[in-house]
Amino acid sequence: MGGRVEIAPGTPQGLSRRRFLTRVGMAGGAATLYGSMAALGLTAGPAAADEFRPPRQNELPTNARGRTSVVILGAGIAGLTAAYELQKAGYDCHILETRDRPGGRIRTIRGGDTLTDTDGVTQTAEFDDGQYFNAGPARIPNHHVTLDYCRELGVSIEALVNANAESLYYHENTGSTDYGPLANTPITHRQAKADYYGYVSELLATAVDQGALDDVLSTDDAERLISFANSFGDLRGGKYVGSGRRGYTEAPGAGHTSGVFDEPPPMSAVLHSQMGNRFSFEFGFNQAMMMWQPVGGMDRIPFAMADAVGKKNITYNATVTEIRNTSSGVVVAYTSGRPGRTRTIQADHCIATIPPMVLRDISSNLSNETKTALAVPTGANTGKIGLQYKRRFWEEDEKIFGGITATNMDVAGIWYPSSGFLGQKGVIVGYYSGAYTDLSIAEREERAVAQGVKIHGDAYRDELETSFSIAWTKVPEALGGWANWPNPRGDAYEHLLKPDGHIYFAGDHLSHNIGWQAGAIDSARMAVMNLHERLVATAA
Repeated sequence: MGGRVEIAPGTPQGLSRRRFLTRVGMAGGAATLYGSMAALGLTAGPAAADEFRPPRQNELPTNARGRTSVVILGAGIAGLTAAYELQKAGYDCHILETRDRPGGRIRTIRGGDTLTDTDGVTQTAEFDDGQYFNAGPARIPNHHVTLDYCRELGVSIEALVNANAESLYYHENTGSTDYGPLANTPITHRQAKADYYGYVSELLATAVDQGALDDVLSTDDAERLISFANSFGDLRGGKYVGSGRRGYTEAPGAGHTSGVFDEPPPMSAVLHSQMGNRFSFEFGFNQAMMMWQPVGGMDRIPFAMADAVGKKNITYNATVTEIRNTSSGVVVAYTSGRPGRTRTIQADHCIATIPPMVLRDISSNLSNETKTALAVPTGANTGKIGLQYKRRFWEEDEKIFGGITATNMDVAGIWYPSSGFLGQKGVIVGYYSGAYTDLSIAEREERAVAQGVKIHGDAYRDELETSFSIAWTKVPEALGGWANWPNPRGDAYEHLLKPDGHIYFAGDHLSHNIGWQAGAIDSARMAVMNLHERLVATAA
């Protein structure tokens, strides 16, 4: 084209888009700049996360390669992903992280780790070497993009037993609900499923046999459905009478020991227990039976990603105090090193991955619309406790190897470790619940153990060595386990999918996989695409 500069429609003759937009930004600030870009059709709409198009260095103008700077706020998985992907395309990235480690809410607690709540109370973990618990994310489904990064970064994974036939259901009678004869009795998943599937199959076969479904089934289909019911429920003569599926009172053995079936309770007792209402958990798209975890703790992922980003590109113990759009970029102030010492960093762009519950209280010149949007999501009230036991009694005494016991008590669930099998010690997650966040550290342990004793007996108390608990609403860098939006999410959510001047937003709260690492990764990649496509569009 002989060096000719293409002029965008609506741009004053004789000015390139870049020069024109620079003048607009100098005169009216970042908000006016972004409005002008939108009018010229130069702002990319939010890209779909499943259409990730990695930015490439050759797409940038020569003078922008290696010189376009991005400051990223937060070294959680969203911030690390953004830096990792942008660096591949030649961007100059630097992350500011208020903690002394990467990962954000991906927190694996090991011996010696400390945590100070917003109320000033500090805990120090006393777990043995090799023992740990994941206080934040703890499992990864097969289909999540998280595993792609594990492969790319060389993070070894192992199976996580999300469902186990020998783990338990336990329903305790409450003032408003009576669970019948099976209340206050631990029932294995194996028993509960065999009984529910058996009795429901019996009812189905009976209904078909009595012609109750003749108006919707052909004769052939009725026979097929009865065949399914017999197989699914392990029926005998159209009746559920129990079988080896629910277990044995005398296990099969050598010689003539054929085993004695553990007979099922009556149908009414099974239905009264309401345990079948919990089966749907395993059907959830993100809750497959076989799930995954990194070997050695979930924080192996952010540590590997931080290594890939480079130590020199991350400043830890850097608490952001101010964020300002300028006509040509962004300026971020932060404290680091000596108390009260403030530093600043300037960049062409910014990606803010700080949770909205924290970000909204940081001084900024963000638009009023952005500040209003940041005030909408609320922090989820949740927490966990890790209980280290001197003996893996759940394996030795109860043959429970991994999995989760589900209960209507306020612990919600008890997680058994999916590593260290047949070892001496282990760490159980004693609750995953928001019911404990307002209790003292000692009260959390006392109550969680008392609830567990109802299921596992005295070993749950007598074998305990130490514990460590987290209340995510009291973690100052998070103020919640994740962000909750109203339903529907509305204009606030839509607004934060777009940049405010030179500042972009990312995190699992800007996805439909809230609380999952995949949500943070997808959101970060969307921000990366939008930033890159905007830069390419305005660089002509």
